[in-house]
Order: sequence, then C-alpha cells, then structure tokens
Amino acid sequence: MTDSYYELVDAADPHGERFAATDLARGTWSAKIQHAAPVSALLVRALERTHARPDTRLSRVAVDLLGPVPVEGPLWVRSQIERTGRQIELVGAELLAPGPDETPRPVARATGWRLQTLETGAIEHASAPPLRPVGEARAMNMRQNWDRNYVHSVDWRWLTTPLAPGDGEAWIMPVAHLVAGESMTPLQRLFAVADDANGVGTKLDITKWTFLNTDLVVHLHRIPDGEWIGIRAQTNYGPDGIGATIGTLFDERGAVAAIQQSVLVRRREPK
Repeated sequence: MTDSYYELVDAADPHGERFAATDLARGTWSAKIQHAAPVSALLVRALERTHARPDTRLSRVAVDLLGPVPVEGPLWVRSQIERTGRQIELVGAELLAPGPDETPRPVARATGWRLQTLETGAIEHASAPPLRPVGEARAMNMRQNWDRNYVHSVDWRWLTTPLAPGDGEAWIMPVAHLVAGESMTPLQRLFAVADDANGVGTKLDITKWTFLNTDLVVHLHRIPDGEWIGIRAQTNYGPDGIGATIGTLFDERGAVAAIQQSVLVRRREPK
C-alpha cells in the first residue's frame, strides 16, 4: 500500500485531529464529495482509539452522514466516551468540516457499542453460508469509468453479475492506507469497504438512477481476518423513493457481521 485516503495534518488541533483528504476519498456521485467508506473507516479509527481497552471490542457501529463531506479543505475528528461501564461502553466520534461561516460543524457521526470480551470459542457460530472463494471471483475494471477517486483504491471482484436478480456478491480489498503512514486495523479495513454494500446489492442502473445511502449500521459478531472483505447484499426499493440495503460481511473464513443502510433513490435528469 502506497496511497492513502487521508493525511494527518495536526494531531493537537483544538477542534480535534486535523486531516486532509486525498483524491482517493472522492465519491462516485460527485468529485467534490467524499465516498462514505473512507469517512466511516476514519470514524472507526477514532472509536477504536478513544480510551482504548484491550479487554473490549466494538460490537456495533452506526454511522450517520449528516450532509455532504467535502473533499477540499480541513477536516477534524473528535471523540469521547458517551457511556462508561465495566462490561459495556458507548463511544462516539464526529467528523467536522468548515460550514458557510468557516466554523467547524459536524458532517458525519458514529457511535459504537464496545463490549468486554470473554473466551467463547466453543460456541462460535455463523448461520450465513460462506461466500465462494476469492479465486472464483472476477475483476471488473471500474476505474476506467471515473477520474481518480475511491474506486481506484480498491480491488473489487464480483462473484455475481451486477444488477442480476438475487443477492449481489463480491470480494473487495482496500489497496490504500486509511491514514498515510499507518497500517489499518482489521475493523478499519472492513469499514473501508462496508459502505459498498449498497452498490453490491443494487438493482438500479447507475446511468438512470442515483441511490445515495444516508447511514450504515454494522453488527460484528467476529473480527475479520485477512485483507479481503466479502459482501452479500440486496437493496429493496419502496414506491416512494426510499430503499434499504440488507447484507452480510465476510472474511475468507466466513461471515463476520450484518449490515443495513437507508437509501435515497432518485431518477437522474436526462442530459
């Protein structure tokens, strides 16, 4: 990995850790707005680092996108413990960007339940059938359709045909660092691709529709191993411009988490 989504500019800024986004954080809907996957991973980095305890881990992370996250300009991340406890803690993090008056304001938030761990290997279980191996997936050169942005930061391989009936299935591996000079943790790597579930599960032609998710909620029963993250997902659409993505996240051993996303569906205006 040689590239990154973000550069840490000032760890001691009074507003929070100050970052600058790179081109790889740019989204596919607009080059001026960040893709939600790097945003989610950066917030998870903050949740993991906030008064870190080696006897706990995140079990559920909920990310809310409060508005467009700009690519240009400074970004700040701040976090805190919102509920303390011996076995259960709630951690919160915010990503801030300059508002119209240049004052930092939240553009994304995350909360995470952090639970105390205990040895339960004897009862380990995951009901979702594993994905077929990465070796059976096929690469698609999506990079040719966009200038340098998020899709240039991942190795994306499909097990199913995009837009085909049924669940979409794909393996995705980040090929960029989250923060320059840092190695990603397993959860940061997972969240660097988890937001792609909406795209894996969609049944809509991107040239005719936009389908922008406003959040993602991930429940983790196991920390992923390895570099590849698998996604099995399907997006359901209502009659009123609103949809929901429901899916499962995998590593090469099997299922590790469940994911849900709210989706705003809009028809593209003819050019």
